[in-house]
Amino acid sequence: MADISAFKAFRIHKTEAGVAGHFEDIGIDDLAAGEVVIKGHYSSVNYKDALAATGAGKILRRFPLVGGIDVAGEVVSSADDRYGEGDIVLVTGCGLGEDHDGGYSRYTRVKADWVIPIPDGLDPYQAMLLGTAGFTAGLAITRLEHNGLKPGGKPVLVTGATGGVGSLAVNMLSGLGYEVAALTGKSSAAEFLTALGATEILSRDDLEARPPPLAKTRWAGGVDNLGGPTLAWLLSTTDWWGSVASIGLAQSHKLETTVMPFILRGVNLLGVNSVLTPRETRLEVWRRLASDLKPTAFDVIGTRTVPFGALPTVFNAFIEGQVRGRTVVDLND
Repeated sequence: MADISAFKAFRIHKTEAGVAGHFEDIGIDDLAAGEVVIKGHYSSVNYKDALAATGAGKILRRFPLVGGIDVAGEVVSSADDRYGEGDIVLVTGCGLGEDHDGGYSRYTRVKADWVIPIPDGLDPYQAMLLGTAGFTAGLAITRLEHNGLKPGGKPVLVTGATGGVGSLAVNMLSGLGYEVAALTGKSSAAEFLTALGATEILSRDDLEARPPPLAKTRWAGGVDNLGGPTLAWLLSTTDWWGSVASIGLAQSHKLETTVMPFILRGVNLLGVNSVLTPRETRLEVWRRLASDLKPTAFDVIGTRTVPFGALPTVFNAFIEGQVRGRTVVDLND
């Protein structure tokens, strides 16, 4: 491995005053153990990253820890024969930025099984425009299709549609030929969602606070970022044998519903965990993200690229629900 001197990392600490992150100069030996060292080119900001960096959520399992659940860059050393110096790779999830030093660093050291070669059709910047959000959306769509979802039926509803996962899911589903409806709490988001491919836009304010166990069927399936009452309503309005992928809890972690959608309409509720995804599934989803699931509206979804030094300024907007699309972090500055 080339000689690597001290480098900049955004490291999160826990003190008596609370949880907070700041930039530090660290060395390779300060990083968590792993077989592969990656020189990071880009990372991204996800809701989970903001929760971890600000202490607004209990995400980190040990301190201090370098934040960032995503990274894309080039291999500078590997003790695993699957990777060689100069290989262009990415890592998302797998505990990165949660219990293993993450991608907000000029160099990241990871376990070899976590490393995914960036497939033809994507570059490191696009890989981080996707990041965990894109992987989660792709995994949700893959699970929905494995459970029978096909274009040509009723619309597919995406809730929390302006966020990272939501915006990517809208665009991916539209690109596959589905009619896509988008649910949002942002009244100003219509133009953005239409540009992504949504043909119908619903306001969260218009939903019933207490939906009936079964309501009129409206959706062939759904990708839900919210949980809570919105997920209960989505289940009650999903068509016979339809499926809903549950991927978030931006509204609530609670779900008050009945068994009626499941036993009377055969609706499936599919859990999506993007952290502990088997490697073969992870490779397959990334292959699709570079081909049939590749977004057609990267320029719309990639709403912001920030230099590494500006990273701490972006977290509060995520906590306050003011972010649209994806935020990429340029680690090259």
